[in-house]
Amino acid sequence: MTEFLDTVLSFPTIIFTFLLVVVVGYWLTVIIGLFELEDDAVWLGLGGVPAGVALSLLIALAWLLCLIGSVVAASGGLLFAVPFAALGGAWLATRGLLVPLRRLFPEGDRHSRGDFVGQMCVIRTGAATPDFGQAEVTAADGSSAVVQVRTTGQDRLARGDNALIFEYDKDGEFFWVMPYESEH
Repeated sequence: MTEFLDTVLSFPTIIFTFLLVVVVGYWLTVIIGLFELEDDAVWLGLGGVPAGVALSLLIALAWLLCLIGSVVAASGGLLFAVPFAALGGAWLATRGLLVPLRRLFPEGDRHSRGDFVGQMCVIRTGAATPDFGQAEVTAADGSSAVVQVRTTGQDRLARGDNALIFEYDKDGEFFWVMPYESEH
């Protein structure tokens, strides 16, 4: 066990050991809910899956390859080339492993609440006020959703009134609406 720890905590493996600790910390915060898996790592040529997944896989493979390489090239001048070779090999392996993973993260299904901003909705509760209200909104794909809405100022909307969604409040998790009269 001490030989393993010596290898993990010595050059060149220590570079990727530190990054692996960062990856573990990242995933703990994802599990807790402080981060979300959204952006992808197109800038690294590893697009199609969330960046957290791609970078975690890249770092874990680089660490493993660096560990193996540092044992194989334990002495000599090749030790300085090990991290570069490990990173290159990990990048190629990650690109290959991401091909089947991309099916788990389809591009077209990335919808957000912000997609409703600018849409017309219909008030479904008795009234919509600055403190309470719900409305039905139809998405671009034809599906409908009942969402929490709030009005500004003295606006009070009754059941069946049309309203325009003009902003989403992330903290309160509701949409700001204003009266909307359609021109027929």
